[in-house]
Formats: sequence, C-alpha cells, structure tokens
Amino acid sequence: MPDTIHFTRQVPDPGFIMKRNQIWKIYGTDFKANTVRLLEETGLAQMIGDRKKRIGIKPNLVVPSPAEFGATTHPEIVAGIIEYLQRNGFEQIVVAEGSWVGDRTSEAYEICGYRGICEQYNVRFVDTQKEKWHTTDCAGMKLNLTNITDEIDFLINVPVMKGHCQTKVTCALKNLKGLLPNREKSRFHTMGLHKPIAHLQTAVRQDFIVVDHICGDMDFEEGGNPVVRNCIMAATDPVLTDSYACYLMGYTPDEIPYIRLAESLGIGTTDLDAADIITLQSGAGDTAFNNPSFFEEELPREHKLLEVSYAVDAVDSCSACYANLVGALWRLREEGLIDRIPKPIGIGQGMQGKTGKIGIGKCTAGFDVCIMGRDNCGSGKKNRGSEA
Repeated sequence: MPDTIHFTRQVPDPGFIMKRNQIWKIYGTDFKANTVRLLEETGLAQMIGDRKKRIGIKPNLVVPSPAEFGATTHPEIVAGIIEYLQRNGFEQIVVAEGSWVGDRTSEAYEICGYRGICEQYNVRFVDTQKEKWHTTDCAGMKLNLTNITDEIDFLINVPVMKGHCQTKVTCALKNLKGLLPNREKSRFHTMGLHKPIAHLQTAVRQDFIVVDHICGDMDFEEGGNPVVRNCIMAATDPVLTDSYACYLMGYTPDEIPYIRLAESLGIGTTDLDAADIITLQSGAGDTAFNNPSFFEEELPREHKLLEVSYAVDAVDSCSACYANLVGALWRLREEGLIDRIPKPIGIGQGMQGKTGKIGIGKCTAGFDVCIMGRDNCGSGKKNRGSEA
C-alpha cells in the first residue's frame, strides 16, 4: 500500500479518464455533491461514451433499513449519480436491485428513499425479486441471472463497504448477488458462496464502482452498528476495490476466498502495492476532512461474530437467517444468557431432514425445538416444514 495520501486538483480535467489501478476518495457530509464531484474528476461521462447506452445502477438494498444504520446505500449517492448522468446527456438509466431472501425489495425501495429518487428523476426501478431470469454459462459454472443483466450496456455498482456474517467482507464483488433471483441466492449458499460469487463476475461486468463508505457496519451485513467515515470512493477494478476494503477492515484477500478466485478468473488484481489511492479535497463546508491525519483509517471491529459463532452449527445457511441468529446470540451474550442455551444451534439448508435440540428456520423443522423464520424463504425445497 502507498504510505502517502495525495490530494488532487480542484478543477476537473474534462479529458481525463481514471486508470484501472486507481481508487479515488472524497470525504465530507454533502453526499450528493461529493458524488457528483467524484464522477466529474474521474471522467465517468468520457468513460461511458455513447449517450445512447443503457446504464444500470446497482445499489445495496439488502434490508428495508435507512442508510444511517449501516446496511444500505445512501440514496444521496444514487441521486448524485443520476443527476450527473442526466446533466451529461444520458437518458436510458435504470436502478436495479433485489433484497436478500427473507425481506422484500418493495419495502426497501420505500423505506430507503428510492421511490422518491426514481420519481424525482423519472428513472425506472427494477425489483429483481420479481424479474424473470435465464441461465448463463459463467466460466464453466451455470448460474441463473435476472433478465435485466442483459439489458444493461454499462453497469455502475454502488455497494456499501461493510462486514458480513459469513464472508467477513462485502463490497463490490458480492454486491452483484442482488441481480440474482431469490432461489439462486439461496443456491449460492449450498455452493459455498465464494466460488459462485467469483464466477458471477465473468457474466456481469461492473464497469464503474462507487463505494458507499459513509457508515457501514463492520460486522453485520444488515447493519445496526454503523462506523461513520463519511467517505465515498470510485474505482473500476472490483477485485482491487475489495482488496482495499479488506485492507481498511483489517483483513487480507487471502482471508476472503472469492476475491482470490475472482482474480484467478481475470476479473482484476489484488496488487495494492501498485494501486494509486487518490483523495480529493472536500468542499468549503467540509474543510475538517482535508486534514491528512484524518485519512489514517483504523476501522474498529468488535469481532462479534467470532465471539458467538461457536454456538452455531451452520450448513448452507442463507445470510438473512444466519445474520439474525448471530445478532440475537450477541445480545444474549451481553446479557449473560448465552451459556444457558443448549448448543450447537442448527441452521441452514443442509439441516433439512436432520434432527437436533434447537434449530432456526424452516429447514430445521425436524429439530426438537424449531423457531420458524419468515414465509418467503427462497430455498424452494419441498419437504417437511417448507410451507411454514
């Protein structure tokens, strides 16, 4: 990693296009204005070129939770992207996303502020939970993708940089999972998550990345414990982006298998030594963020998952079920009650047809005690308890 953070010009160069080894950052609290500034500086319009291209914007609306809780993409960022694109003559814009299995995108669309944005800018929103899908060969792995993936010429990925209960880190690469139908999201977990996430990148190219590093939760994908950094980043290499996210969160790419797998498939590089990290000076109202010492980022992690995961026996568990379980266990640990629970607690699609003492979700219907989940699980399995 470079030892120094360097500042750049205040006036964008209209002929400039960012390089693939670059990650651009801007700090401040005017999120829409800072997004526009970042896109101007990095030359997004020049990068896209043809104004007739169909542009897709993929935020993270994993749960119906406002962005300040640390799980979902700030709507101001997406508003800034749309406003910038429309100013530059791009008219065919669509926002596409699907919440995780167990929640409804339609609720997140409302609660997270995306209905207001889409209506304000007259932009179509595609709920991928309701979208038709097709099967695609992804470098030797057959995956089911929603049809919107074939209707986009230029994809702008807008992930939240945050922790994840199963993969440790989620950012650019994993965010594409929202373009899958629900049943395929569930199937990814039966395949171990990492390999299909990597292979997905071979069929769905993310052309530009705007990372929401404003207040992501460093432990859990569904948020609740936001760590405020008020930063927005831009990049074009998703592997490099995720490698930098690992660096900021105290991991290495070797600890996140899908990052190395994506690199081996030619999606990008993990070479942070060759990366150029560029930080823009903030606007007049955010001068406090121009102090170079502010950028010595040390993101706190409480390792909540590690402290309670010993109590769980998870086999092919979907993220929503697993995240809610470990969150509940953490609260029980804080109250001194976790040791009173019979362990291990079974969870996951791999528990179907098995028995045990305590199970979470309909997949553990055969356990002595089974706490059922919501009725819109996407596993698609038709066995005991599947209709609960």
